[in-house]
Amino acid sequence: MSDQGPEMEVVHLLRAVTVELGAHSARFAQRNGMHPTDVRALIALMDAARAGEAMTAGRLGTALGLNSAGTTALVDRLEQAGHVRRVRDARDRRRVTVEVDERAVALGRAHFGPLIGRAVDLLRGYDERELAAIRGFLTGVREAAGDDDREPHHKDPR
Repeated sequence: MSDQGPEMEVVHLLRAVTVELGAHSARFAQRNGMHPTDVRALIALMDAARAGEAMTAGRLGTALGLNSAGTTALVDRLEQAGHVRRVRDARDRRRVTVEVDERAVALGRAHFGPLIGRAVDLLRGYDERELAAIRGFLTGVREAAGDDDREPHHKDPR
């Protein structure tokens, strides 16, 4: 693969953005006494809530690639810190979902809000066709990155 051309320039820029976003998230975790996985968990929980989907601990663990013991430790840690709460399902009392506490949302908004605001301002400079292209590109890259977990890893034939 060549490092030439506008496509590779965009790929390198995307990599740089990914690194910066990871560092931004790591600073949030560090400043708030959290592990980076805690931040990923809160994001997954907020995304599920935004989509109107209940999130069980098992589903959260699957989304994060954690085993049952790791997921329990994660949820216990987040609950003890006041970031999440376990809630019994009203229809099936055996089912327990995990929800983000509003204080955690406010904490995240204080740190990530300015960055999100700048991104929204940048996006307002694009027309609908350009936004569709950006959306399509980012969706495709996200799917390609997710496919990496589903594809069998090939061993080196040496």
